[in-house]
Amino acid sequence: MKRNPLAILALALCSLMPANAAENTVKYTDATRLTIVNKARPDGPDLQRIDVARYPDLTPIVARYYRQPTGLAIVFRTDSRNLYARWTTTGQTPKVNSPLVSQRGLDLYIRQNGEWVYAGSGNPKIRGSEHEAPLVEHMDGTMHECLLYLPLFDEISRLEIGVDENARLEAAPNPFRHKVVVIGSSITHGTAASRPGMAYPARLNRTLGFEFPNLGASGQCKLDAFYAHIAAETEADAFLFDVFSNPSAQQIEERLEPFVERIRQAHPDTPLIFLQTEVRESGNFDLEKRAYEEAKRQAAAERLERLMKKDKHIHFIDPGMPLGNDHEATVDGVHPTDLGFDRMLNEIQPKIARILKKYGIQ
Repeated sequence: MKRNPLAILALALCSLMPANAAENTVKYTDATRLTIVNKARPDGPDLQRIDVARYPDLTPIVARYYRQPTGLAIVFRTDSRNLYARWTTTGQTPKVNSPLVSQRGLDLYIRQNGEWVYAGSGNPKIRGSEHEAPLVEHMDGTMHECLLYLPLFDEISRLEIGVDENARLEAAPNPFRHKVVVIGSSITHGTAASRPGMAYPARLNRTLGFEFPNLGASGQCKLDAFYAHIAAETEADAFLFDVFSNPSAQQIEERLEPFVERIRQAHPDTPLIFLQTEVRESGNFDLEKRAYEEAKRQAAAERLERLMKKDKHIHFIDPGMPLGNDHEATVDGVHPTDLGFDRMLNEIQPKIARILKKYGIQ
């Protein structure tokens, strides 16, 4: 009898397959059925930071940014040995000063001995809007608590978490016990962070154990009235502000007091923590930029000193973004890299924690 060589090859390959190959079939679950954390307000689409329709005075670019899931994370438990994701973004034009994985990728952490430990990244496709990638593989099969950060700079319309066919996947309780809402510039938004979980609000989220909803808006946070409106309507234990990076000195002088007054109408005693903006490397030799930035920092310090004399619940951390003295901590003279965020947090995180502790936020 004549044998088919292709059939023989197929049989040989089958004999080499592991006995548990069937267990590697992936089953997917809609991530919105799990627990979403770091969301400033409970209303609006699940995978967007706020409901932009609620705030018609937002500029078009801020509305676009706030439709992005920056800072949002999915919390779940699973005993799967392998974790996968597939997700859909809008394919927005990539930023030149940010890695693609931070802009439209995913970032997974797993709780180990009480700490959130990096476990893997969901790497997006370079082109297109449909993505599918492993997050972590070959784990031990015990139950793990997972924290998955969403993209920083692209909208996401669909996200599914994949586990082994016979594994369990379930929503986990929110592990974070307080909410500190962060409003700020591209530095808050996470420009130049290597992956979504490395933006400084996400790092504060993991290390302090509080929710830190990220309302950063790259290049757009100029003490506009709509930011104060959003803060006034948002329930939070405290607010953290990076609002001196984008406006001019004149805008700070004109807008800061009305900005605070609007928030105080809704939150009379809530701690408001302001970060002084960084000393930009872009002014090392450009004297015009240096003078512009020095004027901003001076205006911020003078105006806040006046406000703090009247309001004991306003706090100012200065320097608020210390990046060291070796000129190695930014990607472009402005935006901190992971090294820059590390230096920044080493200085300001203990100060933030001390302020919050005064209000029982610990």
